[in-house]
Amino acid sequence: MQHSKRDNTWSKWGFFLGVAVALGALVVVGWTFMQNRFQPGSSLDADVTIGIDDMPQSLDIRSDSSAAAERLLVDNVYETLVTVDQNNKLQPGLATSWKTSDDGLTVTLTLQSGVTFSNGHTLDASDAVWSLQQNVTNKVANVDELGNLASVANPNATTVVITLAKPNPTLLRALSGRLGIVYDSESSSADYQRKAIGSGPFTVADFQPGHSLKLARSDTYHGTKAASNVVEFMQYSDADALSKALTDGSLDMAAPVSASTATGLNGKDGLTVKEGATTDKVLLAYNNGTDSLLSDEQARKAFRYQIDAAGIASAQPDAAGALGGPISLLEPGYEDLTGLYPHDENQAGQMFSYFGAQYLTTVNLVVPEEYRSLAETIKQQIERQPRPTVNLEVLSDEDYAKRIKDGKWELTVMSMDGTDDAGIFADPDSMFHYDHTEAQQAYADARAATNDADYEARMKAYARLISEDAASDWLYTRKCFTVASTKVSGYPTSMINRRMPLAGLTVK
Repeated sequence: MQHSKRDNTWSKWGFFLGVAVALGALVVVGWTFMQNRFQPGSSLDADVTIGIDDMPQSLDIRSDSSAAAERLLVDNVYETLVTVDQNNKLQPGLATSWKTSDDGLTVTLTLQSGVTFSNGHTLDASDAVWSLQQNVTNKVANVDELGNLASVANPNATTVVITLAKPNPTLLRALSGRLGIVYDSESSSADYQRKAIGSGPFTVADFQPGHSLKLARSDTYHGTKAASNVVEFMQYSDADALSKALTDGSLDMAAPVSASTATGLNGKDGLTVKEGATTDKVLLAYNNGTDSLLSDEQARKAFRYQIDAAGIASAQPDAAGALGGPISLLEPGYEDLTGLYPHDENQAGQMFSYFGAQYLTTVNLVVPEEYRSLAETIKQQIERQPRPTVNLEVLSDEDYAKRIKDGKWELTVMSMDGTDDAGIFADPDSMFHYDHTEAQQAYADARAATNDADYEARMKAYARLISEDAASDWLYTRKCFTVASTKVSGYPTSMINRRMPLAGLTVK
């Protein structure tokens, strides 16, 4: 039985039926003043001012699927059931602990008690259940990551029980992001695009889309209070202007910044440049479709021997190191696979020689502008062989997206930034058109795992299989960069392209 602070509106959720009717009965109860004591247009001076290059257009993470909304608001304004640390390891969030049944079908989370939202309303398990229901009903971005939910219930105020139709070994990971945010069920009619009702260490003091976002310390926060009274994000669309603002003291910090900006500011008096790890993977992607040269296993492997991935990684200013497979160092199932295809032009030449001159002529390398330089390097490396030649096309973002969608390409340079995103290679309908029965079964086995250890072991086996088969050429993992005044401390440095918890941020 689900106990609710709203007269037990729901008794249990079974396959999400009847949610829409219940939503219509919710009432807004005087949240405005308590939630947002600092109204838009506030002239509060910021303790810390941070430069960023992307600002969300809305504060409603459920409708704004941008990375910026999640990065700035999660851990700061909103809290999630589970969170992650700087090594991307799962940690307690609003849930202090959790337990998964032996069959992997039931996950029981125990929530903190004594937690309130910024408007003074109590946060309990009924809010968590309602929030999960809303994700499904409103088809929030990436909602499929929750898996096959059968029911969600709260037997008491501090317990959430999630029942699955089949195991989902990455459910807890999903609950550490936007899908795990707990919203105030008693404020369902609030304008979340311009305001925010969270339980985090900050509230939104002011929001100007495309310009600025100001966060104010929440003095009612249930945990350790934020170190700064006010943190303000300022959007800069020009890298030179951002660099100037850092050097003249207009900004205390900028994150994340490009490798070129970090390089240009490294060694400047009063500034510190720090690097951090990410899950961002840069790859030379193959079109494995039947009309592509890369549908041939031998051709795929020849390209991997021909491309000097280690050399590329050492030369790229944003590279943290060579990769070799679809799983990064910060993801479950990582294994160093860089030794599978060491740079060997003789081996590549022998493999290319198996193809007749009429078959191995030209390959199309299609990239957006941001990868022009890297693509030119790859073209030069491939053309050290007599055949094939490379037709390099640098396209606008719009034209590039169309070419990829239409499948009219053979090679492209791209990045993938997400934990557990390697499964895309098990989908023959994905942009890679990689159709490998054994790989599909290996990934299905991983998804059927009922505990973390089995999932990691099976993902490792899956990653090795598709790397050995050269489904693509994974070049390197990216690092992220933070530039800050030497007076600033308490800020994260890893994974800041995904989330940026700032409760410890302060200026001397």
